[in-house]
Amino acid sequence: MNETMTSSYHKPVMLHECIDALNINPEGTYVDVTFGGGGHSLAILEKIKGGRLIAFDQDEDARHEANKIAHRSFTFCQANFRYVKKYLKLNKITKVDGILADLGISSHQIDSPERGFSTRFEGPLDMRMDTKSKSTAASVLNNYSEADLHKVLGMYGEVKNARTVAKAITVARSQNKLENIQNLISLLKPLAPSGKEKKYYAQVFQALRIEVNKEMEALKEFLLQCGELIEVGGRLVVMSYHSLEDRMVKNYINTGKVFGELEKDFYGNPLRPFKAITRKPITPDEEELEQNTRSRSAKLRVAERV
Repeated sequence: MNETMTSSYHKPVMLHECIDALNINPEGTYVDVTFGGGGHSLAILEKIKGGRLIAFDQDEDARHEANKIAHRSFTFCQANFRYVKKYLKLNKITKVDGILADLGISSHQIDSPERGFSTRFEGPLDMRMDTKSKSTAASVLNNYSEADLHKVLGMYGEVKNARTVAKAITVARSQNKLENIQNLISLLKPLAPSGKEKKYYAQVFQALRIEVNKEMEALKEFLLQCGELIEVGGRLVVMSYHSLEDRMVKNYINTGKVFGELEKDFYGNPLRPFKAITRKPITPDEEELEQNTRSRSAKLRVAERV
């Protein structure tokens, strides 16, 4: 299978761990809901003989990568994974043997200055995963109320001085609109803790990216569909990169809900569709951490449909 196709686009994190966790049946039906550069999908296709793989990604660049895969078992859907059930139904699939989700942003997106995901480049304040979407980081910064900006930065970026930043944004935009990355970095510079500027900028960017792409809502909708879609004995494999996502995934696996407590039936049996296969999340080994710095915060959780 063509490995070079993905290496320049995106180096998949914990590739072997993800594939092992899926416990692939060669005749089974699998879903990769975050195709990206196709690294995980290619590895799944190597193990499939009579089965099927359906891949999802809303990004136009990912669709171009998917078009390079000529494999009779492969189907690509250009859609957000929050619509997984709907698109599987369109492909006449109601049950699957495993679902893989890698919630990270692809290296290709980060390394494309015009996409506005990285603090390293000069570029527009965009951050859209789906380039046809109307909401951008600039529209959030220029149009949200001070209270809403405070909420977004505090909740999604866990920015310590979120209130101060929200105030600074509203003051700055009253003079000139915030349109590019440099505008935002200049505004953040005096507010960042000394020696931790890079991490601070990354937190603000994370908060904006999550809000622009409605990532938390999408993750919640996706997770709640997994119980219906995965066959008994099938696997749900989810890799997350920040505590907000990981908390939601962990809670869903443990309780069947994204937020809230586990409920039990009349006989005291837990009412949840999955059981955790690993008590603690799987994390990258030393070698991978050295080779791929973007794997640092990755946590892989694996669950089986019961």
